Amino acid sequence: MISIIVPVYKDEAALKNFLAQKHKLKGDYELLFVITEEDEKLIEKYPEETILLAPKGRAKQMNYGVKKCNGDILLFLHADSIIEENILEEVQKSITISPAGCLKIYFDSNHPLMKICGYMSRFRVRYRNIAFGDQGIFLTRELFEKLGGYREIPLMEDYQLSMDIKKRGIKIRQCNSKIITRSIRFEKGGMLKTMYKMQKYQHMYRKGVAPEEIAERYRNVR
Repeated sequence: MISIIVPVYKDEAALKNFLAQKHKLKGDYELLFVITEEDEKLIEKYPEETILLAPKGRAKQMNYGVKKCNGDILLFLHADSIIEENILEEVQKSITISPAGCLKIYFDSNHPLMKICGYMSRFRVRYRNIAFGDQGIFLTRELFEKLGGYREIPLMEDYQLSMDIKKRGIKIRQCNSKIITRSIRFEKGGMLKTMYKMQKYQHMYRKGVAPEEIAERYRNVR
């Protein structure tokens, strides 16, 4: 079974977006939303959904979701992402080839720079074996537990997970299902400027700069 874990933080609109796509999910799966105390009211507002309360922090929320889920395959999605109908089928196929993978990311903008950004994100998975959270990372529970889960840091938890997978010589397989993510953070911060800063922050992290410092700088970009 696939456990779909969706962290949510102060974004009920994103949760509604995901629920509107719920009909696309076919097969053996469970869906868990993981919120923080700031969104506790959502538990009563959506009683038919599985909504878990966890400590603040995306990594902490996702790790908590894994503790409470039942699946042997873990799929981590952002609530504001748009998914395709074949997502679960493609994840199942991919996981038989490699224990880790992600979806093919595209942005919800037709701007040439965002098309390039999407292409480079897909290229990064193929040639650098690095996937980010908005690309719909999935992996077996067995591998996730061997890796020790997401490192509970304020930023770069997805980048670190990819590097941990890479260190084990495991290929992150990009499966044939699209995921569309929002380009709003690029539009707000300036597309080229935001792309440059994201590359800069990754470099800083690789060089050992504390994730807390990088997170503070990143907040100023969003």
